[in-house]
Amino acid sequence: MSLRFIGVDPTSEQGDSPTVWADTEKKELFIQGWTATPEEEARCYTEGGTAPGHAPRVPGHETIVRVPARMAPLLRKALDELERAADR
Repeated sequence: MSLRFIGVDPTSEQGDSPTVWADTEKKELFIQGWTATPEEEARCYTEGGTAPGHAPRVPGHETIVRVPARMAPLLRKALDELERAADR
């Protein structure tokens, strides 16, 4: 199976857990997080900026999610998993 569960936010309560999965076949991450509010989405573009040539908005087929920084080890683990899969 190419989709692997990596882990959940270690401090979240049951049923409210930002989660990370790695798809080793497609070389993609799946991230469950808190839905960003319209105000938070706007801040991403007004304060954070955007890549040249990209519109300062979220396309209809995409979304911005928030995950806590304490999940960095899980994100690293997921990325390591994808790198190992690419080497196979």
